[in-house]
Amino acid sequence: MTQVALITGGSSGIGRATALAFARQGAHVVLAARSADRGEAVVREIEAEGGSAIFIPTDVSNADQVRALISQTVERFGRLDCALNNAASVEEPFLKTADFTEEQFDRSLALNLKSVWLCMQQEIRQLLAQDPPGGAIVNTSSVNGLGGVAQGSLYAMAKAGILALTKSTAIEYARQGIRVNALVAGGFRTPMLEGVMERVSGGNAEARAAIEKRFTEMVPLGRIGRPEEAAEAALWLCSDAASYVTGHSMIVDGGWTSPYR
Repeated sequence: MTQVALITGGSSGIGRATALAFARQGAHVVLAARSADRGEAVVREIEAEGGSAIFIPTDVSNADQVRALISQTVERFGRLDCALNNAASVEEPFLKTADFTEEQFDRSLALNLKSVWLCMQQEIRQLLAQDPPGGAIVNTSSVNGLGGVAQGSLYAMAKAGILALTKSTAIEYARQGIRVNALVAGGFRTPMLEGVMERVSGGNAEARAAIEKRFTEMVPLGRIGRPEEAAEAALWLCSDAASYVTGHSMIVDGGWTSPYR
């Protein structure tokens, strides 16, 4: 049976790389993101390689749109086998905790934590209802969720929340054939990371180069990761090779956080 894989945030970065990786293994891939242009571009990439994919424009912080995403996935392919809940955003400014507004708090949590719960809720209901039941879910967290982040407390809080949500859900549904794990991502060469470095540097090329140099010096492997390297970890967590792995937080960061774990 051909697998059906759902990737949120599938239009760029780790999501795009994972979508391509699933397609190369023969899966039907469903991409969900807010950017239709980029999402459709990834579908064309997959189809150019002979793969099967569709794009469904979705704001995963909206419950109705998430319900529609799962419904359309099943209407098209008949079932769901695995999901990477990868969509995230760093829209909020870099501020100290007391300086965020309530609106910024609500927006950040909606985009980065509530969205994962909304997706898991609908994915789990589908995985339980189908025949045969079961499947695998991977939630993208971040090394920022392993500790504190100055001027990034809202994002760090959301990513830490994903880890607790993942572990709790893994315990609840293990006996029903659903495995749930977290991909704890370090620094990867993605549009999100590029955008953060651009914002921190204020658009100054020299400052940006210095930021990237300092970052890479903190990573034992001495480089920023490739999205494909994160994709391989997500792919493995969804595979039968990981059949005895659930409730796990897989840190993929080039060794960056090794001294602090």
